[in-house]
Amino acid sequence: MAHLRLLLSHSQRHPHPHRLLPLFRFCSSNSSNSPPPPIKPVSYAPKPQPPPAAEAPSSEPPTASPDDSLPRRFQQQPQPQNPPRQFTRQEMRFANESGPAIAPVSYPSRVAPLPEDRPAAGAAGEEGVNEEDLRGEGERIEKEAQWGRRPVFGLQVEEETVPYPTLIPVVKRPQKVAIDLVDALREIKASANEKKRNFTETVEAHVMLGVDPRRGDQMVRGAITLPHGTGKTVRVAVFAEGPAAEEAKAAGADVVGGDELIEEIRKGGGKLSFDKCIATPMYMPRLSKVARILGPRGLMPNPKLGSVTNDVSGAVKAAKSGRVDFKIDKTAIVHVGLGKVNFSEESLRENIGAFVNALLLAKPVGLKKTSKYVGYVKKFTLSSTMGPGFSVTIPSLSAAADNYTKVQVN
Repeated sequence: MAHLRLLLSHSQRHPHPHRLLPLFRFCSSNSSNSPPPPIKPVSYAPKPQPPPAAEAPSSEPPTASPDDSLPRRFQQQPQPQNPPRQFTRQEMRFANESGPAIAPVSYPSRVAPLPEDRPAAGAAGEEGVNEEDLRGEGERIEKEAQWGRRPVFGLQVEEETVPYPTLIPVVKRPQKVAIDLVDALREIKASANEKKRNFTETVEAHVMLGVDPRRGDQMVRGAITLPHGTGKTVRVAVFAEGPAAEEAKAAGADVVGGDELIEEIRKGGGKLSFDKCIATPMYMPRLSKVARILGPRGLMPNPKLGSVTNDVSGAVKAAKSGRVDFKIDKTAIVHVGLGKVNFSEESLRENIGAFVNALLLAKPVGLKKTSKYVGYVKKFTLSSTMGPGFSVTIPSLSAAADNYTKVQVN
């Protein structure tokens, strides 16, 4: 069999017959001894075809004509065609073209109709709403509500009614318009007289300044002796010894002492029996022991405020007569008391003029792009201790400060 395959392959590559003689002799010499084995045709089941609807031309391939140049035994024998085999159900699962083709099915997309595309109520062909169905739905809802209100353990459960949420408009407070200084003093007196207090209220001034308290060159602080006093009884303590202590006692100082007074403050647990402190220059290094007690309360003597001086008697008289110290806080606002509500309007006006004059004198040099008031004094508000505040106009404050200056010059 192998010789035949070799012969056939050689004949296909070399069609000349004289070149096949050696191979043919070799094959004939070997085949003379024993006949060649019979060649059994091999047949394969044809691919199943769909049943023809009508007579179609035969699709059988044309048989190749035998080659006369080759012996009969080497020619290809026609193969008998077997009838198509019937496939089982299990085999039909693997047939690609045995079943009918399935076409894809597409469904239209569902889009909600627009309001203008909806049919009008009562249009022809439209079914009306069944009133019986609506009545039955209402009865069902009522039964569910009654079931929710049923008594539990014999106690009737009260249904909680929650109000419907509503939007409350934000009402902004109207901004107060600045008024004249005299009108503001009258309003303060009227509001203090309406509500009777167990004490006499103080007229306070709150001034918003246009400075930066974080900068050292824009620090605002000072002291002023009010012409009519503050209306408070001020207790003055003097740190001095020798002749200075005698002068302080003669001037009306409440507490006079030296090292023993410093030890008393340090061991007193924060309790103080005075409102102002005055010291001579020689006692300033010794006050470092109680600086943490006096400093946060604003009682530490300061040369800039006139509380560190050798003229002890003059400092005590000034403190007793109504000396006020003011200093800006971290929000750039100055708070100071300028009298009592039982003072006359003229006395309060003179005290306010003196304070405004001292505030202008304490204006920092580094503050630029400002005039005398504009840019420096942003807002000036007067109020009582427990009363409302009234904004004061800058021109009326300027007039009060100029009047105080004229009185001092004369």
